[in-house]
Amino acid sequence: MADDKIYVTQEGLEELKKEQENLIHVVRQEVIEDLKAARAQGDLSENADYDAARDRQAQVEARIRELEVMLNNIEIIDDKQGSVRVAKIGSTVKIEELDTHQIDEFTIVGSVEADPLNGKLSNVTPLAEAILEHKVGQIVEVLVDEPYQVKILEIR
Repeated sequence: MADDKIYVTQEGLEELKKEQENLIHVVRQEVIEDLKAARAQGDLSENADYDAARDRQAQVEARIRELEVMLNNIEIIDDKQGSVRVAKIGSTVKIEELDTHQIDEFTIVGSVEADPLNGKLSNVTPLAEAILEHKVGQIVEVLVDEPYQVKILEIR
């Protein structure tokens, strides 16, 4: 993961930074207080509160390290740059599935921000990979177990 670019919008970057700040300055301090309180109870060998606090500390520290790696490998999706002639990460795309005539619209984002239920599709999904670098009016094939075709109706 250290060499892989992580694509996020400016909004996504701010959310990751906010999470990191909260973990470092708030949650980490809470865990330290929990550890102090558990130590004060005496025997650590059979102290469930101490074990739970140590587990939480490990989880918090692992997430902080994960966020540091992510933030060092981020590439901002500039959704205002260039032309909307081809689909790129950051584009909002309206498509029609040719076999069902269902019309869908979503924004292509990096995997960190992916939220399909809210219209944010990861750039590494088969659908997004099929659409990327294609133009309005083009028909592309989505390579899954049962391939299907979609027509790009709009890119913005």
